[in-house]
Amino acid sequence: MPKISTKGLAMPESPIRKLTPFADQAKAEGKTVYHLNIGQPDIETPTAMLDAIKNIDFKVWAYTASEGRLSYRKKLTEYYQKFGYQHITSEDILVTNGGSEALTIAMQSCFDTGEEIISPEPFYANYNSFACSAGVNVKPITSHIETGFALPPIEEFEKLITSKTKGIIICSPNNPTGYLYSKEELEALKVLVLKYDLYLISDEAYREFCYSGHPFVSPLHLDGLEEHVIMVDSVSKRYSACGARLGCLVTKNKAVIQTALKFAQARLSPPLVAQIAAEAAIDTPDSYFENVKQEYTKRRDLLVSALNRIDGVFCPNPGGAFYVVARLPIDNSDRFCQWMLEKFSYQNQTVMMAPATGFYSTIGKGQNEVRLAYVLNEEHLKNAMICLEKGLQEYPGRYEK
Repeated sequence: MPKISTKGLAMPESPIRKLTPFADQAKAEGKTVYHLNIGQPDIETPTAMLDAIKNIDFKVWAYTASEGRLSYRKKLTEYYQKFGYQHITSEDILVTNGGSEALTIAMQSCFDTGEEIISPEPFYANYNSFACSAGVNVKPITSHIETGFALPPIEEFEKLITSKTKGIIICSPNNPTGYLYSKEELEALKVLVLKYDLYLISDEAYREFCYSGHPFVSPLHLDGLEEHVIMVDSVSKRYSACGARLGCLVTKNKAVIQTALKFAQARLSPPLVAQIAAEAAIDTPDSYFENVKQEYTKRRDLLVSALNRIDGVFCPNPGGAFYVVARLPIDNSDRFCQWMLEKFSYQNQTVMMAPATGFYSTIGKGQNEVRLAYVLNEEHLKNAMICLEKGLQEYPGRYEK
């Protein structure tokens, strides 16, 4: 029998999706499963976006330019100007098949096989997958739940830098922790990036979701990093349009844009229909985002409060996105999350969560942590928290401090 590639064997499973067969079986048994495992919002997609699809009148469903439609890229600059990216032009934007492709192309464009990129962990699990595809090694630097997953001290970053280090990747607001990096933290990173001449990839898929009056700050807002920053963006969360699979790569570094375009040409073009819809979505009124932010703030407050009331549970209050990482009194988060689906129910209900182990690169981290996405309405969140509390009381691998 032919052998599977080494790269294929090294490709990690998704901690978000790998328990799906157990959830499907639970549903087949008649259980209600509250999906807190994945960032699929239940917020309605803006009407303008859906109407644009309904009103499409082209006669040929054609390719678009590899870098994306010019009209969409020009429209994107209007959106970015609202967030203070005054210097971004349409020439600095490459439209991609989701933020995932933007991240993959960024790694392929900037790093050679065997080179390293540093990332605070826990981080979005697919960073490992994108890096594996590009032949890049992710070097984790651990952030801690006790500090709310704040950026680790810069001197800890510096200890990891070797001749193979070519970049740092951050996500703010963060997936999976919800942590929102401050300007002071980014300024500290800037010093390091300039000192060692590194790329700084900034994953900004959750830019709209900042709470409690805390401002969003991007590395692109900082002077002197124009040649170093590669910003990755997506329409998935912004417009509750995960199925559109549309994102973009943004940078002032012309060499990176020119190189990224070659990878984009190899996959031909980003999707036409999604670009038409996303272009229309840019005119979504601010009131839409204000209402969404208010809704997520209520959900965050409900979830964090409910978690911290459960005996033995600790959950910091995140500044953005729609995720939390909570510490539970359990022996093994993978085992517990599967047990909740396979063995447990309360009033014929259970909860699907993502084991935090998959968001760490350091072996052994996240064993007693889970990620929960507050993408369900308040009633369902309340029910899910009751199920979680009951499940923790019955779980055979529970431990007491």
